[in-house]
Amino acid sequence: MNKETHYTDSDIQVLEGLEAVRKRPGMYIGSTGEKGLHHLVWEIVDNAVDEALAGFCDDIEVIIDKGDIIEVRDDGRGIPTGINEKTGLSTVETIFTVLHAGGKFGGEGYKVSGGLHGVGASVVNALSKWLEVKIYRDGNVYYQRFENGGKPCEPLKIIESCDVERTGSTIRFKPDEEIFKETTVYDYDILYKRLQEIAFLNKGLRINLYDYRLEEKHDSFLYNGGIIEYVQMLNKNKTVLHDDVIYLSGTEDNIFFEVALQYNDGYNSNVYSFTNNINTYEGGMHEDGVKLALTRVINNYGKNAKIFKEKDESLSGEDVREGLTMIISCKHPDPQFEGQTKTKLGNSEVKKIASDVFGNGFERYLMENPNVARIIIEKAMSASRARIAAKKARELIRRKGDLEITAFYGKLTDCKSKNPEDSEIFLVEGDSAGGSAKKGRDYMTQAILPLRGKILNVEKARLDRALSNEEIKTIITAFGTGIGDEFDLNKLRYHKIIIMTDADVDGSHIRVLLLTLFYRFFRPIVEAGHVYAAQPPLYKITHGKTIKYVLDDKEKEEYLATLNPNVKPEIARNKGLGEMNPEELRDTTMAKDTRILKQITVDDLKSADEIFEKLMGEEVEPRREFIEKNAGYVINLDI
Repeated sequence: MNKETHYTDSDIQVLEGLEAVRKRPGMYIGSTGEKGLHHLVWEIVDNAVDEALAGFCDDIEVIIDKGDIIEVRDDGRGIPTGINEKTGLSTVETIFTVLHAGGKFGGEGYKVSGGLHGVGASVVNALSKWLEVKIYRDGNVYYQRFENGGKPCEPLKIIESCDVERTGSTIRFKPDEEIFKETTVYDYDILYKRLQEIAFLNKGLRINLYDYRLEEKHDSFLYNGGIIEYVQMLNKNKTVLHDDVIYLSGTEDNIFFEVALQYNDGYNSNVYSFTNNINTYEGGMHEDGVKLALTRVINNYGKNAKIFKEKDESLSGEDVREGLTMIISCKHPDPQFEGQTKTKLGNSEVKKIASDVFGNGFERYLMENPNVARIIIEKAMSASRARIAAKKARELIRRKGDLEITAFYGKLTDCKSKNPEDSEIFLVEGDSAGGSAKKGRDYMTQAILPLRGKILNVEKARLDRALSNEEIKTIITAFGTGIGDEFDLNKLRYHKIIIMTDADVDGSHIRVLLLTLFYRFFRPIVEAGHVYAAQPPLYKITHGKTIKYVLDDKEKEEYLATLNPNVKPEIARNKGLGEMNPEELRDTTMAKDTRILKQITVDDLKSADEIFEKLMGEEVEPRREFIEKNAGYVINLDI
């Protein structure tokens, strides 16, 4: 073995200042794709919101300007403009060029803050083609510009005077296309949703969003009711069980909690938690404490009020959360985040405080509102009965044996591979398409499960009813994960679950029904990126001896424009998967090297929940309005 090495001292790189950010941007903003691009805005907005949390800012403006330029204005105190003792630079230049510099470390500047703990402004500067900052303070307007990865063009200077009462900061920047090679185009809807969320979480804070790119757009967010109005928005297409949103708040050990909740007649739980305006998708101690208190208080009330029929009757956490819409917001001076995406609150002391603050308030509310208390408890008791019935149904499925029920009902044609990472399962609409798919598949890695007709709409059904549906039982057993509280993602037998339906309205409806099933009962599978929609071609174009399949009208027109007009092409619209022979289906829709798959993602669970409620819920009018507005989108629903 050759021991010679060329690994020497000179190979060790020291990345100075913002150079490190440009070298490894993903470490600071997660990615250099669309998500990372929008993260730049959140970092600057978070700094403005920190001023609001400290009580010094009432208005924030976010502007998308022509040329992918973002401008964020606030009426806070304005960044200090003196010289920083440690760096010898102006405080403004220090904040925008030195990592981990800001008012969030000493404990005096901000008692509560979100963002990247002091690296936000400098990271945005490092990843921008240029950035300009204006400070309104002490009757002066201060200005500085940075270019070429965050380098100052000149020192901070006064460019004009202003009203001595005017204060605040304006930051304007253009993302660097050398960093964001995928896209530098901002999505209005993404900005809209997050800014609206911030406004809900900070009652009384006005946020304006402007778009000056093509046609001017403007939305304004101001919620004096805060998270009460948030719950009302989430429940607007649902039938609520009590008119008032229950609101509880309190402070203990400088940690502020507020919780808003309201029950609806649905079967799903929608609990969203936040810490310092950061969405804690993975939950954490604040969410655990509130959930424990909710279960404890409802059980105690049910026993003391003699609502339970059996002496030892008790409700589970799952029971008391059925039909619950809840927002939990925690403002913590020193939050510790953990979990895979750093969106889980780990402070152990928070659990007891959350449980105490919420539990005491909720107990008092139930005592003062016995009619609402009885409605909530009866809803939970109904959920309990359904849970017991679902458990019996699950046991029945399990007793049938691993794949016996699938082979019997669904005619599963399994693949040879037993490695989930290599294995795919196609959920195919109808026996005819299923027959072609079986013949055209790669038998080593592709399994075929034909579905008979439209599965049960689980948006209108509890788990126990879903488990009595033969098609759903077939899918559960084929996946191998179990369902409900027995669900185990590690047991998933196929890492690609591909919905393969016709490119028409019926096929779209079946796809939405399946997505509803996955969203409600198999959500971790969607979140892990295992669910896809096949994209069968809409047209077959024959030009001489050349055959070309195209996905849609746009692709058809683009292809026709490239053809020699002397030979007239034959254009055939594909009516359905079942009409394709196995070779056509394989080459156009199934073969790994030629097919197009659309990955189904859940970037915004609340928006997805609203879409499913509109499409699949009881209310007809919201569904009609949504389909009319989004007709093309629904056909290719990508949640």
